[in-house]
Amino acid sequence: MNLLLLSNSTTWGRGFLDHAAEEIVRFLSPRRRVLFVPFAIHDQAAYAEKVGGRLADLGFEVDRATADGQGIRAVERAEAIFVGGGNTFRLLDGLLRSGLAEAIMQRVAAGMPYLGASAGTGVTSPTLKTTNDMPIVRPPSFGALGLVPFQFNCHYLDPDPSSRHMGETRELRIREFHEENEYPVLGLREGTWVLRRGSQLTLGGEPGARLFRRGAEPEEFLPGADLSFLLGGGA
Repeated sequence: MNLLLLSNSTTWGRGFLDHAAEEIVRFLSPRRRVLFVPFAIHDQAAYAEKVGGRLADLGFEVDRATADGQGIRAVERAEAIFVGGGNTFRLLDGLLRSGLAEAIMQRVAAGMPYLGASAGTGVTSPTLKTTNDMPIVRPPSFGALGLVPFQFNCHYLDPDPSSRHMGETRELRIREFHEENEYPVLGLREGTWVLRRGSQLTLGGEPGARLFRRGAEPEEFLPGADLSFLLGGGA
C-alpha cells in the first residue's frame, strides 16, 4: 500500500497544505491526475474548487468524486486519490452509502496512492472511534477503511498543566477508548504525517507523535521514526 496520511490540512501561520506540499509532490509523482473526495464538508463544490486550485499550484489536475455510480467508476480509473478533512462521521457515512469505501479499499490494496488529511486520515483506521468530531450524522457502521491496523487521533493535543479546563484531556479520552478496545492509537500532532510504502511506515513532519497502547504508558516518537512495527508485518 502507498499512503500519505496528514494530521491536518492547514498548520498555524501557513496556507492550505503548505506544510506538507513537498511531501505531497514526492508522494504523488509521477502521477499528475488526482481524484478528490470532498464528502467530509457540506459545501462539496467549494471544497473541491479549493483543493483543485491548491493542487494545480503543485502541478496536478483534480477531479471531484461524487456519491453515485459515476463516483465508483472514477475511483476504479483513478491514478491517485485524496480524501479530505472535515467531519469524520459525515465522511464515513458518504463513503459507505455511496459504495466508494469498498472501491477505494480495493484500489488502494492494489497499489493506488491514497493521500488523506484529518478526517481523510482518520477513516483509514479500523474504526472511527478515536475521531474528535461530533456525530452530526449516523453512518451505517463505525467500521472504517482499515488501511492500517491501528487507530489515528488527528490534531492530537498534549495535556496542558496550566489549563483551568476541567473536562477530559485528549489523553484521557484515548485511555477511555482503551478501557473498551485493543487497537493502538497514534496521536498525530498538527504538522505531522505518516508515510506508508508497503510494509514500511515512517513518521514525518513536525513536531512528532504519541503512541498509546492498552495497559502501557504513552510513547513519544520524533519525525523520521520507523513505525513499521505498527503494521504487524502487513504488506
